[in-house]
Amino acid sequence: MTPYAVLVLLVIAERFAELAVARRNGAWSRARGGLEHGGGHYPTMVALHAALLLGCLVEPWAADRPFLPLLGWPALVLTLAAQGLRWWCISTLGPRWHTRVLIVPGLPLVTSGPYRYLRHPNYVAVAVEGLALPLVHTAWVTALGFSLLNAALLTVRIRCENDALAPARSLSSPGAAP
Repeated sequence: MTPYAVLVLLVIAERFAELAVARRNGAWSRARGGLEHGGGHYPTMVALHAALLLGCLVEPWAADRPFLPLLGWPALVLTLAAQGLRWWCISTLGPRWHTRVLIVPGLPLVTSGPYRYLRHPNYVAVAVEGLALPLVHTAWVTALGFSLLNAALLTVRIRCENDALAPARSLSSPGAAP
């Protein structure tokens, strides 16, 4: 097994950890009246993320892609940075972090951690990882395909999330970063 395959398998394990956190947090939110918004796009998101990870494993092997150090090492750094940002988001949101758009009515927006600087930092992490992880081993077709499809999906997802969070934003003080 190549070091790159080990990296992808570690990312897959990380995804399962995320799903466990999301399941626990989902129960917390639903117990407090949390409502899901835009569930229709969720299966597409799951399929796209699974395809990313599969493409990362298949493309370098099937297309005999080499490891290019000038591309691979910076891509690895970006991949690891994306993981750090993702877990910063998860820890900042605590039980309010989900893989779904699940909103507990009446809770104020989180404006600390990465949310102090960006409205949707987790999606920055997803975009960076989706481009960088495949490029660690020159899987440029996977990187390009995921990035284009993810950009389309995120237009739907971010609109859905913004609409779901609009009541909380209207309660926030003017100028607060959501």
